[in-house]
Amino acid sequence: MIPLRDIEPSRLADVRLLLTDIDDTVTTEGRLTAVAYGAMERLADAGVRIVPITGRPAGWCDHIARMWPVAGVVGENGAFYFLYDRATKTMRQHFWATPADVAANRRRLTALSEKILKAVPGAALASDQPYRIADLAVDFCEDVPPLPESDVDRIVAMFKAEGAEAKVSSIHVNGWFGQYDKLSMTRVMLEREFGLGIARDGDAIVFSGDSPNDEPMFAAFPLSVGVANVKRLAHRIANKPKFVTEHESGAGFVELVEALLAARR
Repeated sequence: MIPLRDIEPSRLADVRLLLTDIDDTVTTEGRLTAVAYGAMERLADAGVRIVPITGRPAGWCDHIARMWPVAGVVGENGAFYFLYDRATKTMRQHFWATPADVAANRRRLTALSEKILKAVPGAALASDQPYRIADLAVDFCEDVPPLPESDVDRIVAMFKAEGAEAKVSSIHVNGWFGQYDKLSMTRVMLEREFGLGIARDGDAIVFSGDSPNDEPMFAAFPLSVGVANVKRLAHRIANKPKFVTEHESGAGFVELVEALLAARR
């Protein structure tokens, strides 16, 4: 991973879209700081659209799409995207699965959650689980004492044994039924809403993240940036970000935004 400070400013000068993870990338120790939010506002005001690509739930994503200075949001690790049209005051939603499939998968996930919590003492359903539509989030360090990596691996294995997808973030193991991830829904959103493709427009798009569930995005985008805390989970990431910030979490995100703004100037 190349330090972000060593990137040629010309590589960032034409960036028109910033895709970013939220937890421990924009936030710091679970909080959205004023400086990180302000950085988003300044970047949006400079003409760079921002789209969070997150594992957080539909309930949060509705709020984010409406209230944050963003052009849309991909949520629950690719289960959907939301885009709020401020001119018409309408929310555009696109889901990967049909409503019938979502309902059937929810029943399977509910049964699986009981097995996981029984098998892994100390694990808990994420506090935002009631606001989720398509996935199951198992908390291993957000609101519970941190579990050892062996327990995290066991949770992942239990999801996969049932035929579910499973991704590890910095705080949760997210599991779902369906062949999608952050990248697959991002591709759909880019084409449908912005007329962009990674192959032809990759130099105009930056992705920032910090954890293993961001790996498909790190691999796909030439301008992928990890905030410095990505180093803690680098052993779980085969396709690492191309660049890395000096600072961690929200401060690293601000560092990236400052680099983008400086390149535009």
